Amino acid sequence: MSYCRFENTARDLEDCVIALQNNDLNEYMSVHEVNGLAELQLLAMDIVAMQDHIGDIIDREKQRFEAHEFTN
Repeated sequence: MSYCRFENTARDLEDCVIALQNNDLNEYMSVHEVNGLAELQLLAMDIVAMQDHIGDIIDREKQRFEAHEFTN
């Protein structure tokens, strides 16, 4: 659902990061999990490449929230 896309994905991604940090992987990953991990790595690289654009979006939305807070 688009209204909670980033919130839910961030939680799931955090779970994956923690599993990788703790080496909490099955002894033998399935081909689907290996492919998923490879895709995750590529997507993470895309996100890093867009960090300035993402930062602009975050800043804009925070300003909008702050402006709305003062008008209500």
